[in-house]
Amino acid sequence: MTYHFWSQAAWLSFTVALFAHGTVGSFFSGTAPHELGHGTVFRTKWLNRLFLHLFSLLSWWDHFDYASSHTYHHRYTMYPDGDRENLPPLEASVSPWVWLQLLTLNLFSKPGRNFGKGGLISTIFVTIKSSIGIVGSTTNPSREWLQALHDDQPAEMRKSMWWSRFMLLFHCSVVTISVLTGLWVLPLLVTFFPFIGNWGAYLVGITQHTGLRDNVADFRKSTRSMTLNPIAEFLYWRMNWHIEHHMYAGVPCYNLKKLAQEISDDMPEPRTLLGAWREMRNTSHRQKEDPSYVFDTPIPESKERIGNEDENLEGSIGDLAPAGLR
Repeated sequence: MTYHFWSQAAWLSFTVALFAHGTVGSFFSGTAPHELGHGTVFRTKWLNRLFLHLFSLLSWWDHFDYASSHTYHHRYTMYPDGDRENLPPLEASVSPWVWLQLLTLNLFSKPGRNFGKGGLISTIFVTIKSSIGIVGSTTNPSREWLQALHDDQPAEMRKSMWWSRFMLLFHCSVVTISVLTGLWVLPLLVTFFPFIGNWGAYLVGITQHTGLRDNVADFRKSTRSMTLNPIAEFLYWRMNWHIEHHMYAGVPCYNLKKLAQEISDDMPEPRTLLGAWREMRNTSHRQKEDPSYVFDTPIPESKERIGNEDENLEGSIGDLAPAGLR
């Protein structure tokens, strides 16, 4: 639709279609590679890998670095010593400058967490550095975390470096073709769309852990689930059922709602999107006066644990972990 309206010089319709293309495409970055990285979307493993590479390529996503980091995120969720993807305090931004970019072209925003979606400029800059094996300043917590991952997993670091080179080659080729053919719309459709209309992906994605407790072994305290309308839930790959995902990360995303219904008696009441944002903003305001404050989610009374103490918890995150971390 975006290409059609561009070819007809219907500029108002083109703008609306491009905004919709970016809004949907923003979920390609992080959300889609996340679930495909767990290897649970398709029973056929090569299909998981195929679409993991495709979504990652289109959205400037380094799924090799992410797999190493996200393995630790699941094993040590919100324990800062072992999980650096979400370093507290996280904040759901209401800055007009941030939201202006989220609603138009995201050029300069910084990711609020490691592997969060940053702006176009920072993403290209990080990809170029990664392509030559440079992580950056070790005084920056996110860069320090990546350096630690690379030191621990050198084989994955080399894959990340080559993948960054391939992404640069692909997207430079798209821009070159557009210059040679005069199809200036092509980079908007293929290369820059993950940075257009990021509002939806940010609106739902920031709710996962923001303002919640760290250093606690109960996922119900460190993670937030919420209800969404069917369209938003589909675009978000059902990651709104985030407590359930952390409890049973090997369950495919399309079964998380069924899982939530099955274990609802042991779970806190899921938030609404509005309720989650109100909770995060209230927490942020309180943290300005008391930096140690976090929201302590009320949970049902504990019941007797039924399960096998010898169960393979290391394998419960699907195929996410690289070979060196299995």
